[in-house]
Amino acid sequence: MPTPEYVLELRRHIGHAPLSLVGVTAVVLRGDEVLLGRRSDNGLVAPITGIVDPGEEPAVAARREAAEEAGVEIVVERLAAVHQLPRITHVNGDQADYLDLVFRCRWVSGEPRPVDGEMSAVKWHQLDALEGVVSPDMLERIRLAADAHGEARFRT
Repeated sequence: MPTPEYVLELRRHIGHAPLSLVGVTAVVLRGDEVLLGRRSDNGLVAPITGIVDPGEEPAVAARREAAEEAGVEIVVERLAAVHQLPRITHVNGDQADYLDLVFRCRWVSGEPRPVDGEMSAVKWHQLDALEGVVSPDMLERIRLAADAHGEARFRT
């Protein structure tokens, strides 16, 4: 599901004006591996990401997105980071400001596969071999979530 219906409805009223949204990054771990997918919209490799629906708990959104995008069941273990992404202008001109909540998640079951079309490929990657595979921002999100004993980080 690329764009939630409620966002499309808001866009009918505000056009391309900036819209503040809450997003989640689900860093799904299995031993010394992390689940990554190749995004269909821009071709970049990234963890599972998505938008929190109105009234939805963010950890529930992370679990839902993992099932929708990669067909896996996960347990959300902890909040790893909270940060505001720089304003994004999508290819259609829509502007969005995402407050991103990064969660450390543990894989429970399911063979990873692209499910809803947001990812063109999904597979496990070794945590110690991510340089050049993901962007520096995504590498930082993964690093913070992979730290089993870390506290949630906030940019100040």
